[in-house]
Amino acid sequence: MLCAYRFENLSENLSSLGSGFLPMFKNTTILGWDFDNTQNPVHNLIPSAGSVQDINACTHHPIEETPQNKEVEHSRTLKCESCLMEQLNGLTLDSCLLDLPNHDFQVDITTPGKVVAEAFHEHSELPGVMITKHGQIVGMISRMQFFERLSRPYGPETFLTRPIQVMWKIIADTERMLNKEALVEKYLLLDGTCLIDQAIEQALKRPITFIYEPIVVKSHNGQWRLVDIQVLLLAQSRLFAKAKQAADHASKAKSEFLANMSHELRTPLNAILGFTQVMSRSRSGSLSPEQQEHLSIISRSGEHLLELINDILEMSKIEAGRTTLNNADFDLHALLVDLQNMFCLKVQNKGLQFVLEPDENLPQYISADEGKLRQILINLISNAVKFTQKGKVILRAKVNSSQQQNSSQLEIEVKDTGVGIAPEEIPKLFVPFEQTAAGRKVKQGTGLGLAITNKFIKLMGGNITTKSRVNVGTCFKFSIPICLVSSEAIPVKSVQGEVVGIVPGQPEYRILVVDDEPDNRRLLIELLTSVGLSVKQAGNGKEALKIWKLWHPQLIFMDLRMPKINGYQVTKKIRQIESQLDQQKPVTKIIALTGSVLQNKRNFTLASGFDDYMVKPFRQEVFWEKIHQHLGVEFIYESLSEVKNKKLQKTICCQKQEKVADLSTQLKEMPSEWLMELHQASCQLRGKKVMQLIRDILPEKAAIAAQLQTLADNYQFNEIVQKIEQLLR
Repeated sequence: MLCAYRFENLSENLSSLGSGFLPMFKNTTILGWDFDNTQNPVHNLIPSAGSVQDINACTHHPIEETPQNKEVEHSRTLKCESCLMEQLNGLTLDSCLLDLPNHDFQVDITTPGKVVAEAFHEHSELPGVMITKHGQIVGMISRMQFFERLSRPYGPETFLTRPIQVMWKIIADTERMLNKEALVEKYLLLDGTCLIDQAIEQALKRPITFIYEPIVVKSHNGQWRLVDIQVLLLAQSRLFAKAKQAADHASKAKSEFLANMSHELRTPLNAILGFTQVMSRSRSGSLSPEQQEHLSIISRSGEHLLELINDILEMSKIEAGRTTLNNADFDLHALLVDLQNMFCLKVQNKGLQFVLEPDENLPQYISADEGKLRQILINLISNAVKFTQKGKVILRAKVNSSQQQNSSQLEIEVKDTGVGIAPEEIPKLFVPFEQTAAGRKVKQGTGLGLAITNKFIKLMGGNITTKSRVNVGTCFKFSIPICLVSSEAIPVKSVQGEVVGIVPGQPEYRILVVDDEPDNRRLLIELLTSVGLSVKQAGNGKEALKIWKLWHPQLIFMDLRMPKINGYQVTKKIRQIESQLDQQKPVTKIIALTGSVLQNKRNFTLASGFDDYMVKPFRQEVFWEKIHQHLGVEFIYESLSEVKNKKLQKTICCQKQEKVADLSTQLKEMPSEWLMELHQASCQLRGKKVMQLIRDILPEKAAIAAQLQTLADNYQFNEIVQKIEQLLR
């Protein structure tokens, strides 16, 4: 920055350079410089006429031009460059101009030009010479300008034998330096405490003819120094490198912190959600409808916490530039139906309608990043439901194809009849951690959902727009480029119910669970033993190695973070022992368990001897699929045909759900014996029996069947129980 320092009677000191200076500097402030007649802080800077003072430059003696001396000169130049690099390497992000190599080369205005030429020849590092008169700086000539003037036909006889003020007078006249603005603009005259990046910014603002001129800097003791602009640029380059290194270290530390926090949060969350799923699978009927509802609340709260953790981690990945596209072929219709099913109960419980309006020509199979598209839609629909108290949420989808450009755009619109957004708040919608007034009022979320949505859409090559009116509603509309694919490109996914056992006649499967957290071990043990698999557990790495050697499990679920001997070390030891054994003996399959979702951690783990990778908390279907994939275990699934029928019955259409509140009244029309059977089956979570009873409903009562079917499809048997009990009271 430009700092305020005072020159004493500068107008008088510059009088020899022309009358243009005289009226301009008296009692005047220029760019923070005060040119009035106050005490001068600069003392004893000027040596006797004809002498040269160069404080910080390396001291050399004149040498003759011989081949041997040229080698010496070259060696001396390399040494000076080495000194310069060493000094620049010592800079920090807080370094200022006085921390740079600088020069105190100044001569009196009467000094012959020959003296300056000899000094420049002897000291190649000098960027210029400061010209003084009566102890005050009145000008400066750069090395380049000096030798350019000297190289002209009249140069040597004009400038070498005459005072340096002759050359300065010509330069000042030519470059119109006879005014205060030009003088300050050219030399900057900066305080030595000015930071390097600020000095660069000021220097590069100079006119192009001045941009590479040296800079005059004032030191702490009031002396003036010259700083070479090239040295300043080199310093900035070094500081950029240091800043990048510091940013890389900070990014690494941030990633490690997030990885650690992810593990610490996901580990207990794994037990919460895992045991909730285990209890929900109970067939004993020991849980009352009220307890089932409490269990559902725990599950939803846990899922919400998991979403918040994922949002923070996803935003961190986006900021670090580690988010990439994973385009694949998928069924767009199935994705939209899944989303409708996901939010079906949520909108019904609020008395809303969820309307799905696909274009009649909407293609079923496309290629894009399905995961990111799903997350975008979940974020937008979730916000629409959250801020809508009455009315409906509409999801529209269509594809626009261009034959000329051979491209297609998927256009999706999410519209609600909610509270709306004020015009002044719309620019904040996609800013991380920013929330609208409505968002702060409901006190939910992190303010990251829409920011992530916007980032994902841009990453996919699309854009998003928003229209909203307060107390009327909001409409988000986005488009992304896609590719159309044929149905043959989509693999058929098998749809299965919950695992209830293993197919008889299979060999014994031994599975070892290794985790230092007892709750996590217990969760896996209950899941595995419930279907008849042989299980042993270990609470640390040493115990795991001992059991492995004696019991020879075919599969190990290995926690990565354990005290003393971690999962990586245990796996490495197992692989070393296996490499020394009979090659025909099958190796143990090892699946890593971790709370980290970072992709580089996954890649590192798979390269460390693990066969697979599971992130906590995990879903049971993923857990069983991993076991089937690595061991070939064949499982028995409950209500497989019913689950398939449920999926096949789901079609893309405009579905307007009836309010569940009307169901209790409508059930009065049903026979009491049928109601008791439905109540008992729902209490015992017997999905197959509930489905059978729903199919027994006569066609004229299709409205009742539709509502019960929706509840059963979403496993909301407790809702059915509550409606029947309300009727029987």
